[in-house]
Amino acid sequence: MTAETSQTLDRGLRVLKLLAETDHGLTVTELSTKLGVNRTVVYRLLATLEQHALVRRDLGGRARVGLGVLGLGRQVHPLVREAALPALRSLAEDIGATAHLTLVDGAEALAVAVVEPTWTDYHVAYRAGFRHPLDRGAAGRAILAARGRVLTEPLCTLTHGELEAGASGAAAALVGVTGLEGSVGVVMLADAVPERVGPRVVDAAREVADALR
Repeated sequence: MTAETSQTLDRGLRVLKLLAETDHGLTVTELSTKLGVNRTVVYRLLATLEQHALVRRDLGGRARVGLGVLGLGRQVHPLVREAALPALRSLAEDIGATAHLTLVDGAEALAVAVVEPTWTDYHVAYRAGFRHPLDRGAAGRAILAARGRVLTEPLCTLTHGELEAGASGAAAALVGVTGLEGSVGVVMLADAVPERVGPRVVDAAREVADALR
């Protein structure tokens, strides 16, 4: 801690992070041990966070992340979209295909940013807000391929005809972005993805990940 930071806020944020890392919640005693503070401090932190719906406690007294974090989470997408747009524009113009940033939303893949090329006669229409199962389409498959693996570089995933007949996709997962699962990719009307597209998509995924760190 430095003179410019708040110890209480720091502890509150640490509580949220600890709760976010577990599915079964934590007791006051467990939080006290992990934070290295007494139980009274933990009670006060939890009470404050509960007032803002950021934490809830079940009948057994275990604390869990509250629904209030969803309201904060909704504001993340515009920030992520803004950070990704330069790389997506460059990718779309370079490849001549629709470029997109896709994030995990529950069991689905959600397109949060889409850029279409300006110079092509035709391209796949793809809109922000489009959803599809994670196990269908290059964007979702790239995320699943990276899940649970320690990667230093993105890997490119190719698909054909899984979301739209006649369309092929290429996507690479974001690597090294804490707390965010997503991918960068392109979709095009083609029987197969040209060889040069894969490396270019990987480069774009790397650029977006760097912008989000």
